Amino acid sequence: MSQLLETMANMDNIEIGLWVSGAMLVFVILGVRVAFAAAIAGFLGLLWIFSAKLGFERGFMVALKMAGTIPHSKVSSLALSLIPTFILIGFLAYHAGLTKSLFEAAKRWVGWLPGGMGVATVFSTAGFAAVSGASVATSAVFARIAVPEMLKLGYDKRFAAGVVAAGGTLASLIPPSAILVIYAIIVEQDVGALLMAGFIPGFVSALIYGGLVVLLAVTRKNFGPPVRGYTWKQRFESLPGAMPIFFVVAIIMICIYGGVGTPTEAGSLGATVILAVALYHGSRWKEIKSSLMETAKLSAMIFAIIWGVLIYVRFLGFADLPSAFSDWIVSLEQSPMLTLLLILCAYAVLGMFMDAIGMLLLTLPVVYPAIIALNGGVDVAAADSAFGVSGVGCAIWFGIIVVKMAELCLITPPIGLNCFVVAGVRPECSVQDVFRGCTPFFVADVVTIAVLIAFPGIVLWLPNLIGYA
Repeated sequence: MSQLLETMANMDNIEIGLWVSGAMLVFVILGVRVAFAAAIAGFLGLLWIFSAKLGFERGFMVALKMAGTIPHSKVSSLALSLIPTFILIGFLAYHAGLTKSLFEAAKRWVGWLPGGMGVATVFSTAGFAAVSGASVATSAVFARIAVPEMLKLGYDKRFAAGVVAAGGTLASLIPPSAILVIYAIIVEQDVGALLMAGFIPGFVSALIYGGLVVLLAVTRKNFGPPVRGYTWKQRFESLPGAMPIFFVVAIIMICIYGGVGTPTEAGSLGATVILAVALYHGSRWKEIKSSLMETAKLSAMIFAIIWGVLIYVRFLGFADLPSAFSDWIVSLEQSPMLTLLLILCAYAVLGMFMDAIGMLLLTLPVVYPAIIALNGGVDVAAADSAFGVSGVGCAIWFGIIVVKMAELCLITPPIGLNCFVVAGVRPECSVQDVFRGCTPFFVADVVTIAVLIAFPGIVLWLPNLIGYA
């Protein structure tokens, strides 16, 4: 035992970082929640490093103080106040009946297409994502609304559940996106820039989903009938019920794009507007209270993950693991694009065992510096970079790609959270049914990621327009 302790004390910081990181991954695979696995690993890593230098007693006190102060100092950031306001908008919109109005409008306008109810579900989830920011909440809401409608028309239950679970992932890109806010804070980039960058990729992703549904309807017999018979008058009559959602989207765009307010102010104003609409539509205190409680629960879960991972991230800094990983990545004798693709494949594997937020929080402190170094650094011009984007632009571009990649994991087995949520809401659909129904959309997401990699201008056009990138 004494020899083991001596060996541990003589390890350098990078070796300690590798051992502790490996232990944390074992915790996660064994089923320990990411928040607790990261916090425990981070604290033990800090204790190991400082005990080797200062002795166990002093090292324990230093590690304990860091574990206690780091989460508070980081989480008290004003930018993180966006998260509960965005989530609140989504729950209030649901209880105000705006989601039903949005789905009805989408059904009347695009239901005539082949696979029209599936297309309507895709675009209504995209619209709700623009006021929700939470993928799981979007899937849960439309599992109640869209799945019964599709089953009545004869759609296969696997497809009906799959399109809802996949449509929920659009909330990852379309602002207000909670996960984009978290990415911006981790890599210390402008929140407004990331939110603006998500608009067009989110729209492109929705179009690819919609095109996939039409293709499936055309190539498969008895896929599901289109919804016809609506007059132009009935279509226009469906728009006023969905207008508050578009109004909130306009508020967010104006605040960020026009410089009228900060993203935090945009979220607060949007929540106020939706609350007023909910009260106008007759929402009672019970429904308002339910919205507040669901917001508090989801926010607490997200912040718990952030707190735990921040301790681990601080340990990584002392272990010097990000710099070592970055140097190793740059030294590889292969093209930067191939390295990027391998990193994205690693995210696909990690996503089978971890949720999207935890995965980004754990990996970005190591992966992000390596990507910036591969691109040529923070000051490189687009013409001289490996990926065809400038230094700041690379941070935004990679953020959109990695967030889309992380949310892809919400529909992949065995941990695809959106699939479990849909199966929980719709007992007639098993988890296996939902996973099978999501398979075509997994392919669509791969196509979306390939398009964003090949054409970075899709991501950077809006940020460039307003001078962010």
